[in-house]
Amino acid sequence: MSALFAKVRSPRRKKVKYRRRMQSHETPQTMDNLIEELIARAAQHRRERKPADAAHEWAEAVERSRQQGDIPNLIRSLRGAAETERDLGRNREAGDLYEEAVSLCRKQNNNNALLLAHTVRHLGDIRRHIGQHEVAQSCYQEALGIYRREPVANPLDVANALRTFAILKEKIGDFEGARAFWREARELYESLAIHAGVAEASQALARLGGYESKPSS
Repeated sequence: MSALFAKVRSPRRKKVKYRRRMQSHETPQTMDNLIEELIARAAQHRRERKPADAAHEWAEAVERSRQQGDIPNLIRSLRGAAETERDLGRNREAGDLYEEAVSLCRKQNNNNALLLAHTVRHLGDIRRHIGQHEVAQSCYQEALGIYRREPVANPLDVANALRTFAILKEKIGDFEGARAFWREARELYESLAIHAGVAEASQALARLGGYESKPSS
């Protein structure tokens, strides 16, 4: 559990203790309902740009889902908590949460490959932001590979994965790889009429036109 959660929860100890006292009277159905309510409130707080409130609800949802052995909602809660940590600029804490979510996704028996792809991609974003480029590249390769294999993958998810991979490629000096990913991303953004994506990709390609890739070591 991140330091943020501990800091946020402390002013509300009475509320948390009350919930715990009531836990012995909760049925699995009421527990499921409570977790769903916590997730819904956390998401609403995030939409309203209230990260501290969102973090509190996510922390409670993580705790309850873990107690209940509710792995799907635990993954949802970990992902939501990680997104809130990113909102607050706490990338390392977000990375820890995404790591656990990825681990749980891998253990799931329902073969939800797209959920794994989304989570690994976001983990890659975190690793890229904190300078762990090799780890980020591995994450992006895995996510993009899943998207390409899954016939029901959303083209926008594919385009966004290509975009972030292109950004990483440019950062590490692989300009040829960056251009290839930007071209493919631009084609997808054009097909989806995502004009901001088309503009960004076009600008990147113009910027990269005169660069040569660094020789591999």
